[in-house]
Amino acid sequence: MKTEIIQVREVPATEVAVLRQRAAERGVSLSQYLRELIHDQVSRPSMTEVIGRISSRDRVEVHGDEIRASIDDGRR
Repeated sequence: MKTEIIQVREVPATEVAVLRQRAAERGVSLSQYLRELIHDQVSRPSMTEVIGRISSRDRVEVHGDEIRASIDDGRR
């Protein structure tokens, strides 16, 4: 896998300290911890992607009475 170098400037020292602490708690380097955060972030769909998926679905018409009836049926 091809990799790139990313540099983030002007991160507040208090935030870096929190990141270092969290990395230490996991027993990994700061770099490894940040790679894991990035991987987790890009592995999930963005809000725009989620909204796009939902918008592409067929609409379903449901009325309040039907919802209440289903809830009542579930309680019996």
